Amino acid sequence: MQFDLHRFADFVSWVISPVVVAPLAYYAVVMQGYGHDVNSISYLMVLFFSSTLAPIFLITGLKKIGRISDFNITFREQRFLPLLVLVAVNALGYEFMKHLHPPKMLTGILFFNAVNMIFILLITLQWKISIHLFTYSSSVALLYMQFGTVALWLLLLVPLLIWSRILLKAHNFMQTLVGGIVGFGVMYVELKWWTGL
Repeated sequence: MQFDLHRFADFVSWVISPVVVAPLAYYAVVMQGYGHDVNSISYLMVLFFSSTLAPIFLITGLKKIGRISDFNITFREQRFLPLLVLVAVNALGYEFMKHLHPPKMLTGILFFNAVNMIFILLITLQWKISIHLFTYSSSVALLYMQFGTVALWLLLLVPLLIWSRILLKAHNFMQTLVGGIVGFGVMYVELKWWTGL
């Protein structure tokens, strides 16, 4: 049986996608860093809703009514509305999280998710930055802040993700590279400032 590169690239793209990567990172941060906290499950629920459930319902709904052509939102022009809604979702998640009085790192995640969605949205008006790479590398930056240099090993998957997005013709090399570099750098600087670590 011949190995299907396109199918493998599609598999990589789904496995290392924002709705998979972000909640896994949040689970690691909450359960390893704050698992002893009585509100740890509540923290996870707010983060999971904002990073996974809301985007899945939103994208599925938009696909159903024909506002987007596919689940990866391939066309730049179709990304404005879902990004705008996700800004609101993360801002709402931030407000919910604040009432739980969590560690500062957790409010920072939601606050800067909203801020970074605005940043991506503005870029999207003119250019198609890779949200896959942005989300993956910013998740690695979050894990680096929480667990130290051991998390940087996850950056070894960046070339694989870049390859898959290019092979699938979802992005060109520069769009993936910028997404990866900016995602890591922005999240690291934001959380460093927010937490004072």
